[in-house]
Amino acid sequence: MNTDISFRWHSGSGGRIHYAEIGDSGAPLIICLHGFPEYWAGWHEIMIALSPRYHVVAPDQRGFNLSFKPQGAAAYHTHHMVTDLVELADELSPDKPFILAGHDWGAAVAYAYAIAHPERLSHLVIANGVHPACFQRAIFDDPDQRAASQYINRLRSSGMEKRMAADNYARTLNMIEGFSHTDWMNEEIRKRYIAAWSQPGAMQAMLNWYRSSPIIVPAIGEEPPASKLLQLPDDALAIRMPHLVVWGEDDEALRPSCLEGLDRYAADLTIERISGTGHWILHERPEEVAEAIDQFVNR
Repeated sequence: MNTDISFRWHSGSGGRIHYAEIGDSGAPLIICLHGFPEYWAGWHEIMIALSPRYHVVAPDQRGFNLSFKPQGAAAYHTHHMVTDLVELADELSPDKPFILAGHDWGAAVAYAYAIAHPERLSHLVIANGVHPACFQRAIFDDPDQRAASQYINRLRSSGMEKRMAADNYARTLNMIEGFSHTDWMNEEIRKRYIAAWSQPGAMQAMLNWYRSSPIIVPAIGEEPPASKLLQLPDDALAIRMPHLVVWGEDDEALRPSCLEGLDRYAADLTIERISGTGHWILHERPEEVAEAIDQFVNR
């Protein structure tokens, strides 16, 4: 099996997107979106496992690692990331629907793209990520999820980029360790993550994803305000293609309530639960995630 990943650049209307790819360009395309505080390599092992049968592409999303980093939180509203994906996907697969996979923040972009452009996707795969309405409802209604999400408000606070970078990114590394097992993070992986975070302007840009998000996180015990997101009709947030969720059950950041009601929005829904793994499921169980994707697409 060829394990050589190559790297390319896509020049979009917003700026240049750096991406990794592997596999035959004539094979079915899977675009894989990473979350925070990762970069394309969150999908590395899964890309290799899928490469014999698929053309697998994993971009650094705007603000992360080598991709462009526009100034200001407004540049990180989800619709901008969806535009980045629209342009990349139209370059890679202009005439054929593709498979889209997302983890964490990458899941938020994947859901937004799937809702806005259902005709472009053959399948949607989410690994420990959440549908926006299900997430907002869980934060409002589930005390455990509300408590688990308080970190979002901390990451939104002024000057947090300096605190996240202090002592060679000690706080960022501690946050990763708090979300689930990190046995996978050897010294080489740690160095590569720190190198990605150390790119000029990266940490501020990465945190701007949180600052621009419409998700509301009330303080513990606070009465939730009205949410425009939850006032939308179900049809406006529908997932119209076959949808797989691969879920590590030990996730400390996203509690089980985040999956409640997902079938309201996704008529063709499959949930694959993996015990003994958590939020960093892409690193913890890459072979199982790759197998679940392959079986789902070829069912």
